Amino acid sequence: MVVVAAVAALIWWLNESIWPLLGGGAILIVLIITAILIPRRARSIGYLLREDDLLFRRGIMWQRFVAVPYGRMQLVDINRGPVARAFGLAELKFVTAAVGTNVIIPGMPLAEAEKLRDHLVAVAESRRSGL
Repeated sequence: MVVVAAVAALIWWLNESIWPLLGGGAILIVLIITAILIPRRARSIGYLLREDDLLFRRGIMWQRFVAVPYGRMQLVDINRGPVARAFGLAELKFVTAAVGTNVIIPGMPLAEAEKLRDHLVAVAESRRSGL
């Protein structure tokens, strides 16, 4: 944010025009609002392991609750991009046969994601064999 303000001030000083300051100020305001909302967005994501299914919650204004039965899970996958790898995070993805029930849990620590994946695969296998 400091860099944006410094660049805007430098351009203004060189051109003596108000437009770079307005543009830099707008960018700075967007960055501040984003920095304030990031923790709230992170707290809005959650999951709960219940007896028969996994309940997933996401969203601040438009909330989404999805219950994925263990026996319907076809794939439990861990994805890690370069930024997530740098911070030791992973994204856990559940795929089912139904189109609208695919669930992605972002920002999990890698060890927790691997442990949850192994648990869900074991539970899903036992539930499918009972069908």
